[in-house]
Amino acid sequence: MQHLNLPLEPAHAPRHAAAIVATAADISDADLDYSPESIVVVEDIVDGFRAEGVTDDDMADSLIGFGCYVGEILTRHAGGAWRRASADHPTTVPLVVELPGARECDPIDWVFCRLRFGADISIRDLCAAVGAGDESADGHMSG
Repeated sequence: MQHLNLPLEPAHAPRHAAAIVATAADISDADLDYSPESIVVVEDIVDGFRAEGVTDDDMADSLIGFGCYVGEILTRHAGGAWRRASADHPTTVPLVVELPGARECDPIDWVFCRLRFGADISIRDLCAAVGAGDESADGHMSG
């Protein structure tokens, strides 16, 4: 599953995100600008993969990249930081974003779940719930 140029380590997550931003721009003219609003673009791209019938194994590298992108939105807009997932926190890949208050969220799993379950999984709603959504959520984090 791992064909990424860099290992899946917290320090490399921003580079995985940057790579998917460039790839999405080249392939589909997608404008991923690290704004919370751009999450809908990620959802649209993943929904396109789903409509084509691809599996998460087929698109693992891209899904991880998009998950890193969503995670970067959390680090930039919600004060998160990349961490290795704890052993008692099973994840698709061993990276999570730790938010203020020691809350962990798993944006990479969110992207994989969007492919598997479609619009039932709203990445935008998940980000808004942790404080990186639209402007109404900014600055109102508890912790």
